[in-house]
Amino acid sequence: MALLQKLLALRVPLSANVRSISTGVTRLEIFKIQSPQEFDEKVRNSKEPVIVDFFATWCAPCRMLTPRIETVIGESAGKVKLAKVDIDEHTDLALDYEVASVPVLLAIRNGQVEQRLVGLQDTDKLRTWVQNVVGKPK
Repeated sequence: MALLQKLLALRVPLSANVRSISTGVTRLEIFKIQSPQEFDEKVRNSKEPVIVDFFATWCAPCRMLTPRIETVIGESAGKVKLAKVDIDEHTDLALDYEVASVPVLLAIRNGQVEQRLVGLQDTDKLRTWVQNVVGKPK
């Protein structure tokens, strides 16, 4: 008991060990589509380019693509948004956009598909592709 009391007496207040960390990271425009109405609102009606990531939770290449595309979107400094569409939840959207396999990335601007990229891609190819999407005239 005396040992426990000594240990408790040595405790440092929790606030003494907490540091405040500030980051300058910009907020990414990445969102998961929850309904066809949200897809219309945030993707089809968007004036800025939106990259739509059609994926499935059971798809290993999809899970590998996610951190890569999110990193590249983060580098675009808000010039493009990323919408994630689970094909198992939104089969109709996948059929509308002729998604036969996953992962598929679509670049959509003003409701029109401008570019399509199918399959797992390395970060450099994704970076070039996204820069091409962002650089196109509106």
